[in-house]
Amino acid sequence: MNARILDEGTHLGVKRFFNLDSAAYRDGALDARTKELLGLVGSLVLRCNDCVDYHLGQCVEAGYSDDEIMDALNVGLVVGGSIVIPHLRHAVETVDLLRARAAEHAPGQYASGGGPQGPPPAM
Repeated sequence: MNARILDEGTHLGVKRFFNLDSAAYRDGALDARTKELLGLVGSLVLRCNDCVDYHLGQCVEAGYSDDEIMDALNVGLVVGGSIVIPHLRHAVETVDLLRARAAEHAPGQYASGGGPQGPPPAM
């Protein structure tokens, strides 16, 4: 939907916000990889499962281990309190799904049609 939202004629303010969001996750004083963990923690505290899913996908792609992700989720739980628990459950389920998809699409595996499969679909 981002492409649809950013089609020609989109409100300038919306375009500027999307640009600001993208820029916030680029390397700076903190590297982009670390910023994804920050985004994950913020998303958990704000209780946005769509955002949690997005940042978990980015964290897995960036090479974070399950232990590192769980450590970040623990920070979100401590900051957000018990109201975050359902979103923590959702996050753990999402990591499991991302890892399962990655295993299904590991390099060197081929689809039934004989060609290599692409990366797992985005959440």
